[in-house]
Amino acid sequence: MALGANLVIAAAKAVGGLLTGSPALLSEAAHSVADSVNEVFLLASLRRSRRPADERHPFGYGKERYFWALLAAVGIFVMGGCFSFFQGFESLGSEEKESSGGYAIGLTVLVVALLAEGISLIRALLQVRGAKEGARDPALRTVIAEDSTAVLGVLLAMAGMVLHLITGDIVWEAGASFAIGLLLVYIAYRLGAEARGQLIGEAVDPELRGRIRALLDAQPEIDNVDTLLTMKLGLDSTLVAARIDLVPGLDSESVELISVRIKESVSGTWPEADHVFLDITEAPAVESLA
Repeated sequence: MALGANLVIAAAKAVGGLLTGSPALLSEAAHSVADSVNEVFLLASLRRSRRPADERHPFGYGKERYFWALLAAVGIFVMGGCFSFFQGFESLGSEEKESSGGYAIGLTVLVVALLAEGISLIRALLQVRGAKEGARDPALRTVIAEDSTAVLGVLLAMAGMVLHLITGDIVWEAGASFAIGLLLVYIAYRLGAEARGQLIGEAVDPELRGRIRALLDAQPEIDNVDTLLTMKLGLDSTLVAARIDLVPGLDSESVELISVRIKESVSGTWPEADHVFLDITEAPAVESLA
């Protein structure tokens, strides 16, 4: 839905910006083009991240979402932010005057864009509320960030055009272009930083990690949890690796059964913990065959 809205809006803004010569409107056109390209990236991420694990990628393809989210952040920075700065600088040296008809066309396009972006934003927010994993989905978070900045960007462009109309000074539209550029650079940085953290390998939140440790500590056969490591592999996939000391006196068969039960307990309590590994640091002594 966001992609369809942005394609129509980008075309309308581009035509309106070329007809009126408005730098703020052209900056918003670049903003919408960047959003459209990024949403193509995000659609690719949704499809590719759902592929099942294979021999080459035994932990699955969940991190694909974060890779494409990072590319989307780069796209927002380059196609949106940099072009907006360019439009702002170029307009300061321009002596072209917009006609009253040009203002009417530009403002009409922006009002339509505001309605379309607002509807897309509301739809994305409802999707977050309706899906348990929605708030953690990098694709959906990127769409929400794009739609939010699009609404704010349209308001900035409208303010710049209205002030230009009132004062006759192009500096207001140039300022709107700079403001849109700064907004896009900030959003690109935030989205890129989030994707970077997930690609490097980020642990689960401290609360969940504490609950996993508490479950392990509660097992009567575990004497001590020496190390607990976690890493998010995707929206619904988490790796849990624990180095544990077992109570003395257990034979090898008991150790095997206990390990299976503990793994099933962790995965049963938190289904996203689909990769659980236990390292037994105090293995029972091997019985003599003599």
